[in-house]
Amino acid sequence: MKIEILQEIVKKKSSKKRFAVLKNLTNGKSELFEVGSPLSDELNVHKKDIENYYNLQKNGIINETNIFIENYTKPIEVIIVGAVHIAQYLIDFSKNLNLMITIIDPREYFTKKQTFKNVKIINEWPEKILEQLQSNNNSALITLTHDPKIDDPALQFALKNKFFYIGALGSKKTHEKRCQRLKDSGHTKEQIDSIHGPIGLKLGGKSATEIALSIIAQLVLEINKLKI
Repeated sequence: MKIEILQEIVKKKSSKKRFAVLKNLTNGKSELFEVGSPLSDELNVHKKDIENYYNLQKNGIINETNIFIENYTKPIEVIIVGAVHIAQYLIDFSKNLNLMITIIDPREYFTKKQTFKNVKIINEWPEKILEQLQSNNNSALITLTHDPKIDDPALQFALKNKFFYIGALGSKKTHEKRCQRLKDSGHTKEQIDSIHGPIGLKLGGKSATEIALSIIAQLVLEINKLKI
């Protein structure tokens, strides 16, 4: 593989961009592929198959060709509101899941008391910082504080920007009150119903570790729906 290709791979990986590397196994030539990018004449005849493997995030030799495709997927951005114990376990469970986690909590004493390694922590109010983050409909939101002053603005932002996953911690009664507040603030029933609340798959666990596992399981389920 040419040094120019290797340099471009490193550059794109550091920028968290999604792309694929295509290699002709017959002559050893390689090139990068992104949606909308042109292909060489040699590979353009297989464009539909390449795009299909790319969209399915499949690695391997493309059927009936001599082309090997290796996908480099963009990390899923997960915004966690609340630097609590459950957040620690969420980070532990997500280590090998290609997730890019950011924790937001204006309460600095929580982030000082807890231990969060290799995770971006922002001690600001959600409504102030979320506009600055490069979030979109490929982002996920998990709210954990139980405090409407902190959670609600984050939920409203995620609904407005159509995050693919929105989950809020709390009992059924807490969630009913939350839904009413969101309704009063102008959100539709369809929007409110898109929130996973109470958050997580029903695994029956009560501890912080088990709750975190149920949340991660639900998040992974929704991530895989994006690939269908």
